[in-house]
Amino acid sequence: MADYTLYFSPDSANLVVRMALHEAGVDYREVLVDRGRAEQRSASFLALNPQGLLPVLEHGDTVLFETAAILLYLVDRHVSLGPRIGDTGRGDLYRWLFFLSNTLHAELRLRFYSRRYVSDEAQAAGLRHAVAERLCRHLAMLDDRISDNAGAWLLASGFSVCDLYLAACCRWLAIYPKDDAVDQAVIDSLPGLRGLLDRLQSRPSVGAACEREWIEPPYLLRPRMPEPPEGSVLG
Repeated sequence: MADYTLYFSPDSANLVVRMALHEAGVDYREVLVDRGRAEQRSASFLALNPQGLLPVLEHGDTVLFETAAILLYLVDRHVSLGPRIGDTGRGDLYRWLFFLSNTLHAELRLRFYSRRYVSDEAQAAGLRHAVAERLCRHLAMLDDRISDNAGAWLLASGFSVCDLYLAACCRWLAIYPKDDAVDQAVIDSLPGLRGLLDRLQSRPSVGAACEREWIEPPYLLRPRMPEPPEGSVLG
């Protein structure tokens, strides 16, 4: 019997959670939420997450939403995903996990959905440009952090869910929005970050997770758009 149930839409934030589940080596079932058919606003889905957003993860009677909250829950249950309470590096996990969630990912969403925040396309283009500059500065800072850790992982204690979250954000930055993505050359210029992405996309757990969301290689460096079945809409 599956330990978890993951509600997903291809290449949404659920990808990070799925990579973590594969890395932990646990069984899970999946439920495709087709955003093109407004399933996220259905009464049954809103009962799981009143915001109507993905990802959602069920574990027994526990229902979780918000990417960072789900990842922290998984870290506390699976030692392979990062430092647990009392471990050296737990403070680093908190710092960087919530930076990735509250700053990097939040600003990515400003780029992806800029028209939700301003009144016309000219303003939206200006917003995307300004946010892109901020995102590039964030990536440079993260690259320095990885380099401080011998060019390996974001946390000094070793691999963690933070690496998976960062990798997914870099993937999305390079392909969304489709007509205004940040140039891949930005990531190519950051050796620590580029090396992290290269190692991760060779990891079996990452490949297995991506393929479950119809993402073909290369997954993280010069990534490709997902190719979901006909009728599934990325939204």
